[in-house]
Amino acid sequence: MPGWEALEPDVAAVLRRGAVIPAHPLALSAERRLDERRQRALSRYYAAAGAGGIAVGVHTTQFGIREAGLLRPVLQLAAETFHVAAVGRPTVRIAGAAGPTDQAVAEAQLARELGYHAVLLSPGGLAHLDEDALLDRSAAVGEVLPVIGFALQEAVGGRPLSADYWRRLADQPSTIAVKAAPFDRYRTVDLVRGVAASGRADDVLLYTGNDDAIVTDLLTPWWVADASGDLAPRRFAGGLLGHWAVWTRDAVELFEKTRAARDADGDPAARQAAEHRIAGTTDANAAVFDARNGFAGVIAGVHEVLRRQGLLQGIWCLDPHETLSPGQSDELDRVYAQYPWLRSEDEFIASHLDEWLD
Repeated sequence: MPGWEALEPDVAAVLRRGAVIPAHPLALSAERRLDERRQRALSRYYAAAGAGGIAVGVHTTQFGIREAGLLRPVLQLAAETFHVAAVGRPTVRIAGAAGPTDQAVAEAQLARELGYHAVLLSPGGLAHLDEDALLDRSAAVGEVLPVIGFALQEAVGGRPLSADYWRRLADQPSTIAVKAAPFDRYRTVDLVRGVAASGRADDVLLYTGNDDAIVTDLLTPWWVADASGDLAPRRFAGGLLGHWAVWTRDAVELFEKTRAARDADGDPAARQAAEHRIAGTTDANAAVFDARNGFAGVIAGVHEVLRRQGLLQGIWCLDPHETLSPGQSDELDRVYAQYPWLRSEDEFIASHLDEWLD
């Protein structure tokens, strides 16, 4: 069963050290067809920004790529382009897998064929399955590629999962990490303490997907009981986030500040700089993800930021009804005006956009 031993040592080292992993959006034309030129430009942007990897075929990529027949071409474009653009340094390629067991296994096999290193396994749309069945599904996918478990927020199709579920998932040798994205402190603690109680806790990394609490998750030592019952600190190694699909170079710089702040010596200046960004990062995310409207404009919000920067031509989604919510554009205007680090990202993109689109 593939686990850490299935990864090349330099790829495993990137994951273990902690990385910024953007969830890769989907570039479409006005006719809602794949825009290959801009899809490649996005991958080149993430590589140039210093991302440690990409996640493709996940919620930010739009789950509808499966029904649209775009899963293979989108996975292939991203894998090829990002690998070439990030030449000279190891990076991690993660593919999303979804659906019932047979579908998820087939998608993992496709990902392996296209050179992906691990699978982020979505629990979405499987409310009829109990936790035992979900664990059997994870084990089946884990026969193909290493698995990253996924606590998906309910607003986009997730469901509550118990601490015992996370412990048993962590016990599976194919599980190398879990992404915590319930957007809920109680459920995040359930996940952390579940993984910590596993006998494999040291081999199962925590990656935050809580776009509403990114900096807090990364700075916090999570003191929970380990397998022996003793309290011990657990930390999030990095993040796999839809929010990091935008302002990615800034995310890399911010992540390095959180790393410096929590190192053994604990750089006070780095901690202060990171803490200074807690509220602003959450505020900017609320605008992008359309939190005030139940996340209705989440994908369109990501696209709108990228459109303003010139990386996308429009905000088109596969579903023509999926667009910005009333007032969402005004909220984006507000955060752009309020937080200067967002504007500095625009300068970085403008200086490289022609080469990425070439």
